[in-house]
Amino acid sequence: MSSKSTDTRAGGSSDVATPWWREPFMWMVVGGPLTVVVAGFATLAIAIAYPDPVIVAPATGNAADQPAVQARNHAASPKP
Repeated sequence: MSSKSTDTRAGGSSDVATPWWREPFMWMVVGGPLTVVVAGFATLAIAIAYPDPVIVAPATGNAADQPAVQARNHAASPKP
């Protein structure tokens, strides 16, 4: 038996385990979803701070809109 310790991991030959926060692959796995969650909260904050105004359509139809409305209704109606 040899007194040397063998490590099968690539790039390392010591038996000392590194802490989880020092592993670069862990940050690659956690970093993507964490970035998406932070961006989602930033988007939520922007949406709450600057809401879109509500556009209220008039209850009565405008005379200028009548040809477009008739064409829409004609296109949507079933063929006899």
